[in-house]
Amino acid sequence: MTKSSHSSRSLRRQPKQQRGKERVEKILDAAAAVFDEVGYAAATTHQIAAKAKTAIGSLYQFFPDKAAIFRAMELRHIERVKAMWAQVNTQEVTQLPLRHMIHTLVNAVVELFEQPVSRVVFVQFYSSREIFQLIDESMTQQAIDFATHLFQQRNPALDEAQCSLLAEVCVHSSNAVILAALRNPDQQHRQQLTQQIEELFVSYLEPYMGDNRLENVMKVMKCPHCQSQQLSRNGYRRGKQCYICKACGKQFVTNSMRSRALKTHE
Repeated sequence: MTKSSHSSRSLRRQPKQQRGKERVEKILDAAAAVFDEVGYAAATTHQIAAKAKTAIGSLYQFFPDKAAIFRAMELRHIERVKAMWAQVNTQEVTQLPLRHMIHTLVNAVVELFEQPVSRVVFVQFYSSREIFQLIDESMTQQAIDFATHLFQQRNPALDEAQCSLLAEVCVHSSNAVILAALRNPDQQHRQQLTQQIEELFVSYLEPYMGDNRLENVMKVMKCPHCQSQQLSRNGYRRGKQCYICKACGKQFVTNSMRSRALKTHE
């Protein structure tokens, strides 16, 4: 959730034609550049219009002031974050080898912050939070909840509290490194920093959901019907991992076998 679940529209009028939509995007990208160069407080709508190479009257057709422009930038960032989450929240991603899975997730985040609007919104949040109208700390919690869900899909033998703790560490640590990277003017060093996020996550998560770990978990789980340990994953049902027993051919979901799996570990 953000500060307002039913936020007021930031645009004075909604563009209906493609040309108008492109103009709005151009204004938002220009605003991101101006806010990045001089800061939000010093920025003016005239500077933004000049950067966008559009008349100030054209800008005012869509935005009454720079606060409305920034609110539209917040909305655009929220939309892109949710689109990114939807892109990586798939069974195919969570069942990749650990390094490949982490690489896919990190690349999606890097691509997000290659967008000028998202990059500036993220940096501004940690420097002048008072200008924000829609985004607050609850968005960080949404990211933690999202990562928790991915980790539960990755290793259903982990309970929700453990997955949530792992997710919290990953989100906060990655935010810190991303912020340092985005603030660094050296492009090469920025890339080196973001690449280290992948190494950090692989090392941190390997004991909990590494490839060998998951193979061992599968070996100790038993079919609740015939007690066979010859199991294989069989997709998801209502958000829970499904399995099929190779011995008896019956299917079951995570919860029906989790207690046995945990007892075997103990």
